[in-house]
Amino acid sequence: MACLLPLVRLAWLGAQGGLGANPIEYITRSTGWWTLSFLMITLSITPLRRLTNLNWLLRLRRMFGLFAFFYAALHFGIYLWLDQFFDWTEIVKDIAKRPFITVGFAAFVLLLPLAATSTNAMVRRLGARRWQLLHRLIYVIAILGVVHFWWLVKKDITEPVLFACVLAVLLGARLAWRMRKARTGGDTLPSAVPR
Repeated sequence: MACLLPLVRLAWLGAQGGLGANPIEYITRSTGWWTLSFLMITLSITPLRRLTNLNWLLRLRRMFGLFAFFYAALHFGIYLWLDQFFDWTEIVKDIAKRPFITVGFAAFVLLLPLAATSTNAMVRRLGARRWQLLHRLIYVIAILGVVHFWWLVKKDITEPVLFACVLAVLLGARLAWRMRKARTGGDTLPSAVPR
């Protein structure tokens, strides 16, 4: 329920006329911001579990990842519908000529197989090893998401920089654990999906 609060807030602001002078831009940016936030939350589960030994956190990871996809789908859907009015020719041109849209579109396309294979049945069908390798795409998706946001912002890059710093810490921790594992030969990463 808490993960739906950003959407409820948008609906409330819309009903109250609180979306500002450009409601489409406000909604688009808000859903994009929450997509990145849920990606960071998803990526933070493994380090938090390692630091706190709270194994129950792993049960939340898939849900947070699916909410990242949910807000990404809203973000992309708003772009298609309210910004471009389903003008497919213009959408293709826009994706090709504006780098921040190209990168954002690539991130969304890469999210699709992760969402489609998020069930236990798909883990069994693909096999845990292949499923885990596929879901490592979340690292690339998060990087593309931060780049998309950074390139979108024209003047104040404070928020993209904050997202980039959080992502650097989360990916840096994983790299450090992998390097330690390679040196010691010990199992320093959990066997669960490294999201």
